[in-house]
Amino acid sequence: MTKFPAHMPLDTRAIWAIAIPAMLTNVATALIGIGDMWIVGRLEDAATQGAVDVGTRLFAVLFTVMNFLKTGTTGLVAQAGARDGEVEQVRLLARGLIVGTTIAALLILLKPLLMPLFLGALGASGDVLDAARIYAEIRYWTAPGVMLNLALIGFLVGRRQMTAVLIVEVIYNVLNVVLGLFLALQLDWGIAGIGWSSFIAEYLKLAILSALILFRASGRNLIGAIFDAATIDWMKLRPFLNTNRDLFLRTLVLTVALAAITRLSAERGPEVLAANGIIYQLFIFTALLLDGFENAAQVLNGERAGAKDREGFAAYTTAILWRGFAIAALLSCGFAFLADPILESFAATPGVASVAQSQALWLVLMPFAGLASFVFDGVFVGASWTRAMLISMIGASAVFALSLWLSWPLGNAGLWGSFILFLATRAGLQATMLPSLTQQSFRS
Repeated sequence: MTKFPAHMPLDTRAIWAIAIPAMLTNVATALIGIGDMWIVGRLEDAATQGAVDVGTRLFAVLFTVMNFLKTGTTGLVAQAGARDGEVEQVRLLARGLIVGTTIAALLILLKPLLMPLFLGALGASGDVLDAARIYAEIRYWTAPGVMLNLALIGFLVGRRQMTAVLIVEVIYNVLNVVLGLFLALQLDWGIAGIGWSSFIAEYLKLAILSALILFRASGRNLIGAIFDAATIDWMKLRPFLNTNRDLFLRTLVLTVALAAITRLSAERGPEVLAANGIIYQLFIFTALLLDGFENAAQVLNGERAGAKDREGFAAYTTAILWRGFAIAALLSCGFAFLADPILESFAATPGVASVAQSQALWLVLMPFAGLASFVFDGVFVGASWTRAMLISMIGASAVFALSLWLSWPLGNAGLWGSFILFLATRAGLQATMLPSLTQQSFRS
């Protein structure tokens, strides 16, 4: 892959070429939890179904926190493509793989401490705890595969190879479902079969991603980079570690903020908890779709940052925002007309449906409130402004906490109003930081 020129005309097709496959990839990835829940439902055992829910939430939190390996690699690889070319991109991948392997080793070593802690924190007990432990004991060993896959996917996204990523994710999800059906139902392995299906699918995904890279010219460079002492030279490694540290802390703060929704919903009773769970899952669905524009910003703004092209950087930021708002408007219109029947279809009881429908307005507002912060996240990652991302997340979380406290008498409306404020505050803080950060990064 050759270096990009310092000044390039705005390519709006590139925005869609990255965003659309990323949207489809995100949705395909989200289906793995749905697939596991559908398969376990065929076992007709409530404790087992609850155990899979507990297990998937456990690993969703654990592996989401580690997603900085993908995000950080994407932005740095995109910058290197414009600034240094393929050799440096491959060195960044080698660093990602080394860091990922180190994290996986630590997770395995800490397994005897972390497993009981995580399962206890999720409140599982009795038969549910016993079944969740079986699932988690198997799934935990996917950690090395997950860490390496995050770095590999970040590398491919940073090089605009979104179609390859989409194909791999589809294969991965199909394999997981097919293996789950065969092992859990056909071989009657039960919940252990679901755990093993995830294990096998994760490492087959690793094999496919490795083959995509190793059997190309970049593969030869990668092998050399892994064994090159310069790859782990502290002065070279430090920026990579700093970027990923900030992204890790930012994701951790976000995870805690989102956990507050579940905790406060539970305090208002089972109907509110269930209703808010439905609304939250619909928010996650919209976030996964709009996150495609974050991927586009990571890559395209990363390339322009690497080329020191201030004009192109600003043009892509504006173009991605406008296209993102267009999709957000479509999602908001869909919720405005269809929120009531959608919420009713998910609700277990009429009471839950009624509570969820009373909060439908927030579903209409969420795509608009979230879009700007998603795109700015991509812009900041592309430019390696990860410390500013962390600061904006901490600031927005503080506003969120204060708003939750002040709006408690307003009930559920106060909770979701605070969440909308949280999303808008993140975007506002990032927009405020953008001019000065741009000035610093593109100073001649």
